[in-house]
Amino acid sequence: MTVIQETPLSECCPSSLVLMDPDEADELAVVLKAVADPVRLRLLHYIAAAPDTTVCACHLPAALGITQPTLSHHLKRLADARLITREQRGKWAHYRLNTPVAERLIRALQGAVA
Repeated sequence: MTVIQETPLSECCPSSLVLMDPDEADELAVVLKAVADPVRLRLLHYIAAAPDTTVCACHLPAALGITQPTLSHHLKRLADARLITREQRGKWAHYRLNTPVAERLIRALQGAVA
């Protein structure tokens, strides 16, 4: 059996490496799980690309080729992850990108590849 001597972390890695805070990792994992579905990722992209990042729910089933119950499920998952917000306007719900949460996710990912 061969024993491999490991180099101490301080000798092989720059001292600037920092692990993400566990609470922040838990919060971001919820967001990442929400966008880890192709329909939700497309839905989030559609909302983010809309003028003023606001979309009426009446347009979404046809745009995505899904049924209303399926849409409701996916919107709930995105809302639970706080990636979108919902505003009732008459009989239709309007969804908006929660920009601070989306930007926080982007910054966390950029920090991982910087």
